[in-house]
Amino acid sequence: MNRFTTTTESEAVVAAERAAIWAVLTDPALLPRLTPLLTGIDTHGDHWRWSMMRLAVLGVGIQPTFTERMRFADGSEESRIDFTHEPPPDVHEFTGADGWYRLREAAAGTHLAIRLTLHVELPLSRLASPAVVGLMNVTLQRTGDRFVTNLLHHLDADEVPGSRVTR
Repeated sequence: MNRFTTTTESEAVVAAERAAIWAVLTDPALLPRLTPLLTGIDTHGDHWRWSMMRLAVLGVGIQPTFTERMRFADGSEESRIDFTHEPPPDVHEFTGADGWYRLREAAAGTHLAIRLTLHVELPLSRLASPAVVGLMNVTLQRTGDRFVTNLLHHLDADEVPGSRVTR
């Protein structure tokens, strides 16, 4: 088994109130309806278990399920969500994510920034890294784009033109 990792960051201004975006990002029942490939989230306090659709990576079938410790900004700030891969004791998960969402007021709505580092362990050679990471990047980009489209539709909002940055 080898571990493959990729990181993506994106930000945009959404013409919606911060509280409305926060409500979506903290709703484990709604997120699977807006996020492609995500089939469900089970919550146990601040631990959320994310379940994904079955995927094929260079001929290897995987159905990622991973546990994240969710940390929400204290009080009524609704400004930051941090998540860290933290499986239950004595459980090995082959997939996980670490990252954050940041929300802050902007002139035209809410500035939303996201950072996500995804890792997956696969029975593939390290030599496959460029292909695996490339596929991970394409999948993250498409999933992220579709999530944004679904989020905007759900909020009946628009993205402020020229505000999106992806790295």
